[in-house]
Amino acid sequence: MRALFIGRFQPFHLGHLFILKEILRENEEVIVAIGSAQLSHTVRDPFTAGERFIMIKRACEGAGIDLARVHILPIEDIHRHALWVRHLETLVPTFRRVYANEPLTVRLFVEAGYEVRKTEMMRRNEYSGSEVRRRMIEGLEWRSLVPPGVAEIIEEIDGERRILDISKSDAK
Repeated sequence: MRALFIGRFQPFHLGHLFILKEILRENEEVIVAIGSAQLSHTVRDPFTAGERFIMIKRACEGAGIDLARVHILPIEDIHRHALWVRHLETLVPTFRRVYANEPLTVRLFVEAGYEVRKTEMMRRNEYSGSEVRRRMIEGLEWRSLVPPGVAEIIEEIDGERRILDISKSDAK
């Protein structure tokens, strides 16, 4: 079976990797849908869809995940909840099962007739994109919260400096 795992992945962290591995234990393939793909360069959404794509790919490679089982696709928002699932269906391969926790996302897929499974959250207070970004802004250690390949990408694109600069301009 092919499943869908959707998130913003800002950035892809160890909690996401844990969930991805769990999904692959239960399914033959997974579509990793990079939500809000059109957003970047804000404190909440600092990374581009392309950067997030590479983060996820590198994290999978580093974890020994067979990339033939993982489809990573960007999904732009359309801001019309009643049409969003149908919009997503036109952009990705077919799937039967969805892994999500965000209440609106769960509701929309349930209404569309999909089997929705909630994911186990691993150390949620620590493994969250918000926490990673907060630590970057405050100059605290953040690399231990993301797979090594993700830390490498963030360093390559000077992502920590980007978030810090953006946070200063947002504060004005």
